[in-house]
Amino acid sequence: MTEEKDMVIQIKDKYGDCLSDKSMGAGLKRNCERPKGFVEIYEVDKNGKRLIAKPNLVVFQGREGLLSSAFKTRNEHIAPLEDEFICWFGVGDGGCPVGDYINPTAPTVEDLDLVNSVMISASDATCADWRITPAVGYYKHPFDSVSFEQDPDNYNYWLIGRVTTTISNEDANGYNLNEAGLFSAASNAGSYTGNFSLYARVTFPTIVKTDSRQLLFVWYVYF
Repeated sequence: MTEEKDMVIQIKDKYGDCLSDKSMGAGLKRNCERPKGFVEIYEVDKNGKRLIAKPNLVVFQGREGLLSSAFKTRNEHIAPLEDEFICWFGVGDGGCPVGDYINPTAPTVEDLDLVNSVMISASDATCADWRITPAVGYYKHPFDSVSFEQDPDNYNYWLIGRVTTTISNEDANGYNLNEAGLFSAASNAGSYTGNFSLYARVTFPTIVKTDSRQLLFVWYVYF
């Protein structure tokens, strides 16, 4: 019998270098920091843990959507509505080039969705985003929990939102997972049908999802 393996995926959004903002003038560099991320992937079995580290990114749409939500004011230039908040999780198999399972393509700030979302559950009504193609079922999973932490490593400079999501033995089986995202929506109620807006995306070397494998995503969002 195949021994069950658990995967623990930890994702941390951090801040890094500046962006070039051509809307402020050709080639002008703005003195700013942009959301930037880091993912740690652990495979847990009788031999211990194996670590893979990959970046993730808070996209333009995600940051602009949060600003719109904070002011409760519609921003006509973006898809997210002012009543949306970060409340759903999705996975996909479009994070790596076709035929290459170990070298993911990095997310970009202009990403609007996962490259290829996969069906998470055919029957769990606590999930959301019901579709009939390419597979019938729900494509968004609720969070297990959201908590808030201080940031003592950086003199408490950031407030950290800690989001955990479990993709169980019954979820997303038969797919080669290599991308994941946090999404905003106007509701976190089960069977919600949308609108869904990508907040952040991560890509990673392919994980073959089977019913003998459970994935735990721990995503840290720095504010």
